[in-house]
Amino acid sequence: MAIINQTITDNYALYNGDNMEVMADLPDDKIGMSIYSPPFCGLYNYSSDPRDDSNCLTYQEFFKGYEFKVREINRITMPGRLTAVHCMDVPGTGNGNTAKMGVGANVGTGLIDFPGDIIRLHEKCGFQFCGRRAIWKEPLGVRLRTMAKGLAHQQIVEDSTLCDVASADYLLMFRKKGENKIPVAHPSGLHRYCGERVMPHELQEFKGHKGKQTENRFSHWIWRQYASSFWDDIRIENVLPYEESRDTDDEKHCHPLQLDVIERAVILWSNEGEIVFTPYMGVGSEVFGAVINGRKGMGAEIKETYYKQAVNNLAKSDEYTYQQDLIKT
Repeated sequence: MAIINQTITDNYALYNGDNMEVMADLPDDKIGMSIYSPPFCGLYNYSSDPRDDSNCLTYQEFFKGYEFKVREINRITMPGRLTAVHCMDVPGTGNGNTAKMGVGANVGTGLIDFPGDIIRLHEKCGFQFCGRRAIWKEPLGVRLRTMAKGLAHQQIVEDSTLCDVASADYLLMFRKKGENKIPVAHPSGLHRYCGERVMPHELQEFKGHKGKQTENRFSHWIWRQYASSFWDDIRIENVLPYEESRDTDDEKHCHPLQLDVIERAVILWSNEGEIVFTPYMGVGSEVFGAVINGRKGMGAEIKETYYKQAVNNLAKSDEYTYQQDLIKT
């Protein structure tokens, strides 16, 4: 394996290197699930490394390289198991290529159906598309973070035909074809809710209910939140530390994926002790979410500063688990 650095413990393996080179050494049909955010097609640049997918010159070039990654993920995933892709619609120029849309970007450039193209690519590579969750984002918060002119109230005043939408994020689920021979079972239901709603106090007594699961009102309440196609209870700021990982020449850093999203996916689609993989590790969010829920986390990251931040974040995973258990019980 051609890697720059690595950190391996009993619970996780972090690799600083090209994700294709990392995946090439992984055996077939062994990964329980994967979850990640691919680079949003040139919307942001994360490093100057030519192997970094965020440095593709065109939308088409990105997907040409991304196809190799999806095929490798399919190869290493257990039959019948899932990969989850976090994405969003991206600003475009109207000709199939993404624009460099930074702070204060101009309005009227249109949007590209990035999620739709990801779906079609996965189907081409042997996955079955099996659903999507929309993750709600508060419009003013998006405006303040991105300074998008189309989300300013002034745009309503001047010309509302050029107003933007605070686009949702999406979590797309894809299942590898074949029989899942090891079910992901929850014999006593769901034990932990990851979100901002307050569960009715009277349901707490059913946590871990071992009788008929039709009576497990604790788990039923959580499942109603998770089974929805519209996740409006995600704690947007519940993310790992990432600011220290920025280089001085970085473009605006994309917000890391929320731990609520990761934990829901990990709990729903993998068993304890199984490997959860992310080919775009960033600061380690997906690996962290796997480890604190009793899974084995594995991730690859090309950028050295992100890798180092992931190492720091994962070193604190035991402490985080203990604190969260105290809060939730």
